[in-house]
Parts: sequence; structure tokens; C-alpha cells
Amino acid sequence: MSQFSFNTITPHPLLAPYIAKLCVFESSGRLPALDKKLIVPNANFKLTFTCRNGIVAHVADKPFIQNENDLTLSGLIDSPVMLDPQHDVQTGTIVVEFNPLGAYRFFQLSYAEVKNQIVNLSDLIGKRASEIQIQLADANEMNEKLQLLQNFLIKQLERTIADPIYDYCINRISQSKGLVTVADLEKKTGYSARWLHAKFSEHLGTGPKNLSEIARFKEFYQVYSTGVKLQNLKQYIYDYYYDQSHFIRAFKRFTGFAPTDLQNSMNELSTKHYTS
Repeated sequence: MSQFSFNTITPHPLLAPYIAKLCVFESSGRLPALDKKLIVPNANFKLTFTCRNGIVAHVADKPFIQNENDLTLSGLIDSPVMLDPQHDVQTGTIVVEFNPLGAYRFFQLSYAEVKNQIVNLSDLIGKRASEIQIQLADANEMNEKLQLLQNFLIKQLERTIADPIYDYCINRISQSKGLVTVADLEKKTGYSARWLHAKFSEHLGTGPKNLSEIARFKEFYQVYSTGVKLQNLKQYIYDYYYDQSHFIRAFKRFTGFAPTDLQNSMNELSTKHYTS
């Protein structure tokens, strides 16, 4: 039976405001074929370096292969992801998860173009990514790789400036756990829904309404993924959804399964990704 672990690393203080999680994912091999290797959207961008073995990800049934020593960026993903090591051997991967406040501060991209995509970073930003990818591959120790990657991100951070209106809106969505409306954001900022949507598309790849929907589901799924029975989660359902049918539509959208079907087949990968 394959063993999985997510070893969490404390990021550098300069990076901490923008990073939701920095971890090393390790496994002894693939999960059994019948297990669901599900990663549920959490509104975070992911920068991934595959130190040992590769990773195969299916985003809404579209396959993406991250070969060993690839440095890739996942855009905002709002569909369920199925994940497994590329080969049935020991695997080691560094994962940096940027919160919605963070990705635009490191990479000047058209984020709408990488939504639901996993792209080699060198194809997005060129020489700088190619250089750090080679350095990461040449480093022998995991601690050295982590230091190199964080130093690279600090230099990237120095190239950009904050966008206060966007940052304010992201913080309001986060603080409200996805319950703030676009109309509320219009009122508080003085900008129209169209302007806000364009701003979010520029920095995030999707609009504020979609981000709020992911944030709401994340609040529910964080508890659900710990194994709490569905009948004990009514408070979470009705705090975030109009009624049961509204909730079930959201659940199927973000997981691909009905709530009871998924809970009966949750595995270590699905739960540790959300609870570690």
C-alpha cells in the first residue's frame, strides 16, 4: 500500500503573506487503481517542482504531465483534479500554493489564459524560470532546493507592486468566507461590477463571484474532508447555501461526485491535501 505525506514548511517572512502553503509531497508509489485521487479546488495557484518522479494530473478530464525536474504553474482551477505519480516509484514534489492575493505579485501573466491549465513556468516567463529549474535539478538536498526556490520568489516579488483595490476585494471575500456579494464590493470600492470583473480576470483569471463560490465550498469541504458525517454538517450547508439543491450542485461541480458517494471513498491523498 502506497504511503503519502505532506510535510509543511514555514515560508520566508517576505513570502508568508502571499503563500497559503509550502510543502513537500512525498509518496512511495501510486495509489491503488480503484482509489479516487481527488484534489478539490481551493482558490490557490500552485507552483510545483517535481524533484523525484513526475506527476500526472487530470483537470476536468484533460491530462497534464509534469515530468521529473519540471517547474510548473497551475492557474486558478475551479474543476476537480485527479492526481497520481507518473510512475509507480518513490515520488518527491515541492508545492508552493499562492493564495488569491499572491500569484499576481510574483508573475506578470495573462491569468485568464492559464485558468484550469498546468504550464511549464519557462513557457510563461522564459529565461528566469529556465535558470532556476536547472539550479533546482542540480541541488542535491531538499533544504537546498527549498532555499533556492524561495530566493527566486523573493526576487520575483521585488519586480511588482501591490494593487490596493484588488487586494481589498480579495481580503473582503476571504474574511466573509465567500459570502460577500459583488454588489457589496461595488458599494465599498466605488467601482462597477464590470470593472471589478476585469481587474479580477487580470490578476486571478476569473471573476469575484466565481472566487466567492470556491471560497464558500472550501469552508464546507475543510470540515467534510476530516471525516465528519454529512448529517452533522447541516450548519455548514445552510450557512453557505440557499438550500440542499444549491449545495448539491456546488458539491458536484467542485468534486465531480455526490456527497455520500465521495465520503464513502475518501483516501489519504484527498484528506491530507485539505487538512495538513
